[in-house]
Amino acid sequence: MIEWRSVTKRYAGAASVAVDNFSYTVATGSFTVLLGSSGSGKSTLLSMINRMVEPTQGTVLIDGVDVAGENPVALRRRIGTVLQNGGLFPHRRVIDNVATVARLNGASKAQARAAAAEKMELVGLDASLAQRYPAQLSGGQAQRVGVARALSGGADILLMDEPFGAVDPIQRRALQHEIVDLHDRLGTTIVFVTHDVDEALLLADDIIVLEEHARIAQAGSPAELLERPANDFVRDFLGKHRGLRLEGGRVVDADGRVLGVME
Repeated sequence: MIEWRSVTKRYAGAASVAVDNFSYTVATGSFTVLLGSSGSGKSTLLSMINRMVEPTQGTVLIDGVDVAGENPVALRRRIGTVLQNGGLFPHRRVIDNVATVARLNGASKAQARAAAAEKMELVGLDASLAQRYPAQLSGGQAQRVGVARALSGGADILLMDEPFGAVDPIQRRALQHEIVDLHDRLGTTIVFVTHDVDEALLLADDIIVLEEHARIAQAGSPAELLERPANDFVRDFLGKHRGLRLEGGRVVDADGRVLGVME
C-alpha cells in the first residue's frame, strides 16, 4: 500500500506550490494512473514515493512506514522505476543493464545475468539482444529493457513516468498491452504517470485526474469516470467532446474505434 498523506511541495524560487495538500492511498497490487496535463504535479507525486523528491510538508508511506525514515538508496533498489527515455547505461550491454540492480544487491555476475535473462524473457525480449548496446535497440526494445531492469531486483512496486511517450504509436500500443499482461501475471503495484487519456483508460484499475497543483478533480475506475464525471473539467479532460462512451465493457470513440477493453 502506498499513501500520500497531506503532502505539499514547493520548489525553491517557485511562485506557487507544485503539489497542494494531496492525499490518496494506492491499494496493494493495483494499477493506478496519475492523469493530468503538463505541470499538474503528477511526476512530483510519483517521485515522492522513492524519495527522488522530498515533500515540503506531509508524509509518504509504504505499507504504513514513512519513507522519510528509509535509506533512499536502499528504498530505490526495492522500487522499480521506468522513465520515458529508458535511463539505460549506454556503455553497458543489455544483459548488464538489466542485471544492474541485482548486482548492486550483492548477487554475483553469473547470478545477476541469469536473473536478467529471465526478466528479458518475461518482457518479450529475444535472447539475441542480450549482447547489444542501448544505441543498437529500437525505442520499443529499449523500453522493454527498462521494464526488465526495473523488475530485476524483485520489486513489488513499479513507478512509470510517461514510459511510452517517446515510441511510435504501434510500439506504444504493444507496450501498453504488455504492461497490462505483466501486471496481471505478477500482481505488482504500479503507479503510472501519463497525460494521455486513451492510455489511462486502457491501463488503469484506478485513475486520479489532476488539476493544477495536484488537486484531485476526480478519482475512480475508468468506467466510473466515463459514466459519472464529477464536473466539466473531468468531462472535458476525458474527452466527452470526442464522444467517448462505454459499450459492453469497451471504450469506444465517436467513430466507433475501440480504444480499450475493461475487464
